[in-house]
Amino acid sequence: MRYIQSSDFGTTAHGRATKLYVLENRQGLQAVITNYGAILVSLQVPDRRGNTADVVLGYDTLVGYEQDRFFFGGTIGRYANRLACGRFALDGAGYQASINDGPNSLHGGTVGFHKRIWAAADRSTLSTQILELSYVSPDGEEGFPGELSVKVCYALPVDASDLHITYSATTNRPTVVNLTNHSYFNLSGDMARDILDHQLTIHAQHYTPVNSTLIPTGEVVAVTDTPFDFQSPAAIGERIRQADEQLRLGNGYDHNWVLRKSGGNHSQSAATLYDPESGLVLEVLTTEPGLQFYSGNFLNGSVRGKRGTAYAYRTGLCLETQHFPDSPNHTSFPDTTLRPGQEFASETILRFSTKK
Repeated sequence: MRYIQSSDFGTTAHGRATKLYVLENRQGLQAVITNYGAILVSLQVPDRRGNTADVVLGYDTLVGYEQDRFFFGGTIGRYANRLACGRFALDGAGYQASINDGPNSLHGGTVGFHKRIWAAADRSTLSTQILELSYVSPDGEEGFPGELSVKVCYALPVDASDLHITYSATTNRPTVVNLTNHSYFNLSGDMARDILDHQLTIHAQHYTPVNSTLIPTGEVVAVTDTPFDFQSPAAIGERIRQADEQLRLGNGYDHNWVLRKSGGNHSQSAATLYDPESGLVLEVLTTEPGLQFYSGNFLNGSVRGKRGTAYAYRTGLCLETQHFPDSPNHTSFPDTTLRPGQEFASETILRFSTKK
């Protein structure tokens, strides 16, 4: 058995020690994770030429992640994406989550899970390196009810080009839960290049339009004959500048797609991303009902990431597997309620390959 290697990552501004954990396999994949925010710091993948490059945006230092406002690589919770005005009702009681995105609550509020220290444990087996990260979110944290015990596992099989991310959670009071990973991908490995020539496929016939603050209207609309149709591979930049009201509201793509499901609780293909330059292909599989595709519209070069690179407009994109935004306020959307005695369970697989 090959155990996970760890090293110090620094001390937070509040005096908490953090660690980096390195998972590696025989296919040349390397995933680096920190217990600060259960963040995916680096993901090294070999391209068609055999050259290995880091395909996720992030920072070289802990300070970068402490100051980060773009959620690079973070584990997002208690509620990923947006809640309208931070409000929701549960069993007749109203709750107010913290507001941190205009009038709304975004990605868990002011101090979400991506800013918390997680406990780490090596759960590796003979066939897979597994890092388990756990966190207990107290009742009332960021306005959410119930003590929530959360686990996130990053698993790297020895002989597969897959990174598995699994989530589980239990609560002692009824609450709402929506968890995801917020990595920004650029399959070229050159974070100074934009992602507009990446080709994307999303296995969805519908998406959920938004209002002016990016909250779903409650409608579920067919993607056919719209810029949101990625049922066949299309370059991200092909239609992103079209005169479309939804693209205007999102400043590009920042929407939830309703994934096609064939039944069962196993992970199914949600999207495929391909970079013609590197030949890298990323297939995203998940058990979740939705996929938020975000085209890096708010990156503006104001922050410098790894190796001092300024992350400019659309130099990374997110494919966030999750339940729908603002689901607690839309009874027609898949339910995000978790009750005592139940277990939240979710899986996402990042599967890499190459094309010639």
